[in-house]
Amino acid sequence: MAPMSTLSPARALASSLYAFANGITVSDGDDDAAHLRKSIAVLAALAIVPAATAWGLVYLWVGEYTAAVIPLLYPVITAVNFAVYRVWHRYHPFEFIQLLLALLLPPLLMFALGGFVSSSAVVIWSLITPLGAIVYSTRRMAYFWFVVFMGTVIFGALIDSSISDVNNVPSWAKTILFAGNLLGPSAIAFALLAYFVNQNEISYKLLNFERNRSETLLENVLPAKIAARLKDGTQMVADRFDQVSVLFADMVGSTEMASKLSPEDMVALLNEVFSEFDSITVRHGVEKISTSGDNYLVASGVPEPRSDHAQALVRVALEMRDYLEERRGKLDVVLQMRFGINTGPAVAGVVGQRNFHYDIWGDAVNTASRMESHGEPGRVQISEATFELVKDEFECEPRGDIDIKGKGLMRTWFVERR
Repeated sequence: MAPMSTLSPARALASSLYAFANGITVSDGDDDAAHLRKSIAVLAALAIVPAATAWGLVYLWVGEYTAAVIPLLYPVITAVNFAVYRVWHRYHPFEFIQLLLALLLPPLLMFALGGFVSSSAVVIWSLITPLGAIVYSTRRMAYFWFVVFMGTVIFGALIDSSISDVNNVPSWAKTILFAGNLLGPSAIAFALLAYFVNQNEISYKLLNFERNRSETLLENVLPAKIAARLKDGTQMVADRFDQVSVLFADMVGSTEMASKLSPEDMVALLNEVFSEFDSITVRHGVEKISTSGDNYLVASGVPEPRSDHAQALVRVALEMRDYLEERRGKLDVVLQMRFGINTGPAVAGVVGQRNFHYDIWGDAVNTASRMESHGEPGRVQISEATFELVKDEFECEPRGDIDIKGKGLMRTWFVERR
């Protein structure tokens, strides 16, 4: 906001009014929507004060002293109401009193001046009450105030012929006051509604920004298809897949590396390596499942089944291996990883309520982990199930039968190149 000295008088006054409205309501501890409604109620009360004062002075000038007292009551009672609200912070009595004043004083002034025509239709000011209630009160109270407004107007029409229409207001002043009675409530209602709509637009923009940011975060954490299902209201995401391929990659010698590098350098290194791995998985259309310490887990064929899941994952593993070989020459520490791949049925889904993530389970996953842990640094070891799917595309070196913990003897291969 610009300094007050650089603003025009009108903008400076508006800024002061907004600051007052926000200041008197902010201490209530409401959410943004409730605070906005209360601020508009305060602004509505302030907007009527100069009009009520002007009308009272006009009637004093023309000698209608009884009529003059009625609008001049508004700024006096409003000032007291503000003081009480500022001390006790009880909004609902404040709102009720302001709406009641805006509703009753115009009909009283109309009766004092001799009816609809003689008062220049001053009762139109009462319309501010139901309009204001729509904006800053509850829907139920808005209906109540509108019914009361309608009843007041109908009552005035019924007794209009029985009221003496003689007063001291000259005809030219009646014409001016009639125009003011049309323009004044319209201007105040328009300004309040415009302010309300503007603030709502700002709120919606912020809401859309936060929603887009949340959706982007969700899509970064979960596969796009899974994120879409959750946004559509799916309560539980769980799928069974007949054939998927799973890759485990684990850094070799990470404990020794951590002792040589500072914590900042170690984290920066892992971030660099895994960021490159993320890019590789995106390029090949496979799904990163998780990282745990220096362990990286990828699956192919989930959540979207694909016929070349094994081939795609082997290509990923070879590209990761080649990247590490190239990157290792630029470090003072040995940077190697073991890679293990297996193929088989699995179950995948979203778990957790906080920090939830898309995960995968099954014997295929456990065997892939064994392929990695029983592998060799810098090499990609695959199970027989994976070999049968990729043997026509990749050159593989048979390793023979090895004793896999929990699985017994298994025939495995090392993938050399395409």
